[in-house]
Amino acid sequence: MDLLLSICLGVGLSAACGFRVFIPLLALSGASQYGYIHLAPEWAWIGTTAALWAFGTAAILEIAAYFVPWIDHLMDGVAAPAAAVAGVLVMASALANVSPLVKWTMAVIAGGGSAALVQGSTMIARGASSALTGGLGNPAVAAGEAVAAVLLSLLAVLLPVLAGLVVSVLLAFLVRKAVRSRSQGKRERI
Repeated sequence: MDLLLSICLGVGLSAACGFRVFIPLLALSGASQYGYIHLAPEWAWIGTTAALWAFGTAAILEIAAYFVPWIDHLMDGVAAPAAAVAGVLVMASALANVSPLVKWTMAVIAGGGSAALVQGSTMIARGASSALTGGLGNPAVAAGEAVAAVLLSLLAVLLPVLAGLVVSVLLAFLVRKAVRSRSQGKRERI
């Protein structure tokens, strides 16, 4: 049961990294520091006071940057690989008592994959917002992404199994939408 909770925690936080890179790390750090989550020993530094302050500062700066029209596009370029890396790290840190092979396989596939998929969908949403509103709608999209990151991070820490289910549904929806969009594009070319 502990392994299932760890996987659900890692997947929930990884997906939240796709919305905002540092909010899930802040949630993980705070939960670890206050003894709510026990990290793998090699990741114990995440639960230190210095890490909590660093992740908190980075989260505030990241949120603020997405509300500045020209910086939000620059952030998308940086956030895409950073979200995948953060997804891998939070997944690896959540898996405490598993072999390194299982840990890193799960971290890369489930952690990095879910973060990258969510991040890719946010980039598409912001691009659509820019095209439809000339960028005026981007702050609303940024606010929605920040709220989603906070809520999903809290859900992953407090109710990891429910977070795992929510992420599974979200990822299935995103994959289905991508497949449907791709097949429509092929039909239009014919």
